[in-house]
Amino acid sequence: MRPPALPRATAGASSGCGMPGTLLCVAFLAWAPATLQAADALQSPRSPSAATACPGILQKSFPRLQDDAPQNLCQYAGRVLLVVNTASYCGFTSQYEGLEKLHARWIAQGLTVLGFPANDFGQQEPGQGQQIADFCFNTYGVQFPMFAKSNVVGPKANALYRDLAKASGTVPQWNFHKYLLDRQGRVVASYPSATPPDNPRLLADIQRALAAR
Repeated sequence: MRPPALPRATAGASSGCGMPGTLLCVAFLAWAPATLQAADALQSPRSPSAATACPGILQKSFPRLQDDAPQNLCQYAGRVLLVVNTASYCGFTSQYEGLEKLHARWIAQGLTVLGFPANDFGQQEPGQGQQIADFCFNTYGVQFPMFAKSNVVGPKANALYRDLAKASGTVPQWNFHKYLLDRQGRVVASYPSATPPDNPRLLADIQRALAAR
């Protein structure tokens, strides 16, 4: 039996989340998890060399979204990271498309987008692993690394988000908050949910971080 479909938020609902009338039914393909896993294996960078020190903020492991395989974030040491908490029922959900474009555009130059599904805001991510992975891949073609659903705010926030909040002085106020980390694992910028992936300031910050060594 196929998993129940998650609805897709309309692209036009950019001012907030959970607005009435913005949900559409999405059909899922049974083979998507395997396809997403294969794509993830191709996109993920190799483990860092001994010369690449892993900053403390990345010395953590999380289950991969589609199959719960443990992933050590140290594999992304030396890369520029855009860390985003995501949700499938949100008016900002269409940002998945722009985030994937960013990831594909600059992965060769050293950018990786990391997605962390969370149900903290408006209960807008009720699904679990495979169901969320199907939605992301089938609806938006997401191939950037994503991790199992977890909390990103409050006393149960996952270890990465606790460190991000401490380093930046900001916590997500809604789904699709973004943190930009440089190649040394330092948080260099934070962007609210309404900041789209093609925002000029965000693009300029990413390019500056990629150019720095």
